[in-house]
Amino acid sequence: MVQPSDIHPHMEVVGSDGDHVGKVDHLMGDEIELSKLDLTAGLKHHMVPLSWVDRVEDDKVWLNRTKEAATAAWKMRM
Repeated sequence: MVQPSDIHPHMEVVGSDGDHVGKVDHLMGDEIELSKLDLTAGLKHHMVPLSWVDRVEDDKVWLNRTKEAATAAWKMRM
């Protein structure tokens, strides 16, 4: 199981397919808030549950779903 302390700001978040999903802004409880200053994010903050994290490896946060599945289900932070 991934420890939240393993996840740091500015780490790249990638889908299980290796495609870029975003960059970590910071952790909020049991979610990762992705940076809004990323073209994938459309200049909006999105939230990714820690339960989606498969592993942290090579300074990247790897999700247990593809980029397409993650971006279809992520929550936008208001």
